Amino acid sequence: MEKRLVDERKEEIVRACEKLYQKLDFKDINIKLIGEQISVGRTSIYNYFETKEEIFLALLEREYLNWNEDLANILKTYTKLSKEDFIDKITDTLLKRKILLKLISMNMFQMEANSRVERITNFKLVFKESVSLLKQCFEKFFKMKDEEAEEITFTILPFLVGIYPYTSLTDKMKEAINKANFQYKFYTDKELIKMGLEKILGGIK
Repeated sequence: MEKRLVDERKEEIVRACEKLYQKLDFKDINIKLIGEQISVGRTSIYNYFETKEEIFLALLEREYLNWNEDLANILKTYTKLSKEDFIDKITDTLLKRKILLKLISMNMFQMEANSRVERITNFKLVFKESVSLLKQCFEKFFKMKDEEAEEITFTILPFLVGIYPYTSLTDKMKEAINKANFQYKFYTDKELIKMGLEKILGGIK
């Protein structure tokens, strides 16, 4: 089968998975359900993916690829950015990647644990590019040395894991917070991302 057709079939499967993930929990989605959403049927999925986790990992890979395009565009478009402007730009890119934020916080371990090494490697190559682009941003806009840029990058990336579960509380969770008499501070995803980036970047000018 020619590569173009393979890529189209894979993308159709990934899109079907994404559509289901917008309505259902990860645990409730299976290959049978995904197969019902595509034109070629369930059994053909196994020509491209062995498990549902591999499909989700491909979805996450696609989200990182899109984020990488945004980061590369920031690097290409601007010669200088203030800290405040840089935070705004990065925040805007992340607000478009809600599925990325949900997947890394909720299902990252399952996806990698139940995927083949070659599938995980494909994903890691794309994630490696995200790391590189972020480092380049810090080196370009804040004149950081390589080691400092790497430290900041690997502080920001784990912080992103907490965004979705903190800002996407269900009614049941909110009810429990109220019953616990917990003076819980609710933030939007935009507020939390900006606040976190400002704290992490701290005294950087």
